[in-house]
Amino acid sequence: MKNISEVLSDRIRSIGIAGHVNPDGDCVGSCTALWQYLRNMDHFEKVDLYLEESPPETAFLQGVSSSMQEIGEEYTYDLFITCDVSDHSRIGVAQRLFDLAAYTVCIDHHVSNPGFADVNHIEPDSSSCSEVLAGLFDPEKVDLHIAESLYTGIINDCGVFQFKNTSPGTMRTAAWLMEKGIDFNRIIDESFNNRSLIKNKVLGYCLLKSKSVLGGKCIISSITLEEMASLNASQKDLDIVVNQLKYTEGSDSAVFAYETEPGVFKVSLRSSDNLDVSVTAKVFEGGGHFRAAGCTLRGSVDEVLARIVEEIRKRLGK
Repeated sequence: MKNISEVLSDRIRSIGIAGHVNPDGDCVGSCTALWQYLRNMDHFEKVDLYLEESPPETAFLQGVSSSMQEIGEEYTYDLFITCDVSDHSRIGVAQRLFDLAAYTVCIDHHVSNPGFADVNHIEPDSSSCSEVLAGLFDPEKVDLHIAESLYTGIINDCGVFQFKNTSPGTMRTAAWLMEKGIDFNRIIDESFNNRSLIKNKVLGYCLLKSKSVLGGKCIISSITLEEMASLNASQKDLDIVVNQLKYTEGSDSAVFAYETEPGVFKVSLRSSDNLDVSVTAKVFEGGGHFRAAGCTLRGSVDEVLARIVEEIRKRLGK
């Protein structure tokens, strides 16, 4: 697919859009960008956006306040598009509507994506789903608010151009979005620099709990529901922890496990060029990218960390 218009036939009157569970900046950025772009075209009767609760730092984006966090009456859309969703099981609140839709499209950048829609446009070399979408839009139809959403998504997934997934194409895309007049300094501050007191406390707590294993090649930490409650924190306050763990000198990998329900842990993985953590995540039916992946395991926190570390040990030994 070279342009989003290729999946927008004259027969389509209604479109649904959804991101993944526990949406991050790229998910919200790409979904809101697509929502705005399609609404601006004016010839669709219905364009709906479904997102679970979004991170507070994305609240300024157009479309966030209009997104739906639950399904009302079931509806059969002519077209349903997912953004930044790596697997059918990770479609958020609107999974049922995706399954009912007459035609489905998946737009993504995760190398582990198996392709679960009628049309799958996956660019694993792109920094983000937002960068993928930027390449599918007509540049002249990208207004200031769409540009804000795309830029927000890009910088969230490439760490403001610090991560390995930043390419010359990423920088060129960011440049023309800046030319649309976005306040990029404000977006960076909103996304990265302005943290709540709770986020800072959670980060400090998890860093104090961190341990070095595998001869310093892996840094691990965790937080349970009980510990989150004691800090008055939620999952939305955890997104910066694993990247900070990875910055530990000498480490090839970082593991952060957080409890989502009793005995169930989401595990976030990060690595250097020496380790493909998407392979480790796949062992536990997860997925992601070479240097950033995730999965879900059941058990006690010690059991979960031990299982993940053992898999990393095997990979480092190869």
